This record gives sequence, C-alpha cells and structure tokens, in this order.
Amino acid sequence: MFRRLSDRASSEVTFTFDGLPVTASAGDSVAAALLAAGVRACRTTPVSRTPRGPYCMMGVCFECLVRIDGMDNRQGCLVTVREGMRVESQRGSPTLATEPAQ
Repeated sequence: MFRRLSDRASSEVTFTFDGLPVTASAGDSVAAALLAAGVRACRTTPVSRTPRGPYCMMGVCFECLVRIDGMDNRQGCLVTVREGMRVESQRGSPTLATEPAQ
C-alpha cells in the first residue's frame, strides 16, 4: 500500500521498532519509515486499546506517538530516523516524561 514515489538513491539507516530491525532511507521520518516497512499501528489508545497509526504526517493529529530512545510521546512524523535509534510502540496511556525513562 505504501511505497516510495521514486527510487532515489540514498543511504540507508537501520533502527529498531519493538526490538526488530527496520531499514529506512536517510532523511525519512520515523512514521514514514514504519509505514514503508509495513507497520500500520504504532500505538494503542488509553481507554479501548484500539490500534492507531500515522495519519496526517505533519504533526497535527498525534496518532503516530511512539517512544524513542526511552522518551514517550514523540510524534514519529516529526522525528528523522537516525542510525541505531530505538523506537517502541506506545501502549495505552503514556507517561508524561520530559526525560528518557531509566
């Protein structure tokens, strides 16, 4: 369903999502990289636990919230992937952490 519009040559970046390796193009947002890798849901809602995934891709809807390198509530569509980045699903109600969890 999701694919790149062009086969532009770019360097690859590897990060993990829920412990599994994901390869993305340098410059991709976390949300775009997850969609390109076939991941459709990156969080669940606090009350009903309904799966949610990237929607607006511009930081308005907050459907792409993930935990990145230990920090909750990161909008995946606004964060560029980095080599070795650790991305995790956000399940239910996230913490209101301002610093990475220990």
